[in-house]
Amino acid sequence: MTTLHAGPHARPRVKLDDHLPVDHRLSRVYRFSAGSMGVFLLAFGALGLIRRIGFFDTGANTALGLNTNGALSVLSLLVGGVLLAAAVRGGNTASTVNMMLGIGFLLAGFAFLFALDSRFNFLNFRMQNVLFSFAVGLLLMTGGMYGRVSGGLPHDNPYWRSRHSG
Repeated sequence: MTTLHAGPHARPRVKLDDHLPVDHRLSRVYRFSAGSMGVFLLAFGALGLIRRIGFFDTGANTALGLNTNGALSVLSLLVGGVLLAAAVRGGNTASTVNMMLGIGFLLAGFAFLFALDSRFNFLNFRMQNVLFSFAVGLLLMTGGMYGRVSGGLPHDNPYWRSRHSG
């Protein structure tokens, strides 16, 4: 069990359960979230490359309703491949990959939100891409954390007492 602390004497606030068995039923949640998003990203990346869009083109090129260019297509193929590999592996690997890439999608959404209509928008993001990035980030994080992350309630908390009475 990994515990994150706020200081040397602080009580645990978040616990990440690293000891789930490989065949645990939650592995299906991790695999589904990684696999479904991996398939979508592979399709998006492949469609972007098939259309032979310039690598850093910033025109009105779309695939599956999202703006794209060659660089975003290649990046989508790479991330989709990582997600599919994690889905095949399953277990805590899929969970951890979901969490890390979910955070990455959220950060990318914020970064490109600020880069819209600027010369720094090299992946040809538009508002629909930003919203997609936020949604995918939240879904991947939720899918990855499901059943593995819990808050450390103090023992005098009524919710803790109701769960542990008996």
